[in-house]
Amino acid sequence: MDISGIISAIVIGVIIGVLGRLVIPGRQRIGIIWTILVGIAAAFVGTAVAAAFDVADTNGIDWIELAIQIGLAALGVVGVERAKGRR
Repeated sequence: MDISGIISAIVIGVIIGVLGRLVIPGRQRIGIIWTILVGIAAAFVGTAVAAAFDVADTNGIDWIELAIQIGLAALGVVGVERAKGRR
């Protein structure tokens, strides 16, 4: 992965984090920084998972990869919220 791929993954990660937060019903008690960090991690991990299942490179928009990334971001937001709630 070259530098432009990393930069685009970070930008996409920000969007993925927000979308992951939006699919969870109710109010989440984590800040926007945590949401962005979870989204960036979900973008990287989701791309790896999609590549492992050979669905990362398709013609047009990679909807399956995007769905995997959003799902991982939603799980990450819930995980961070629960971890911060236990303090």
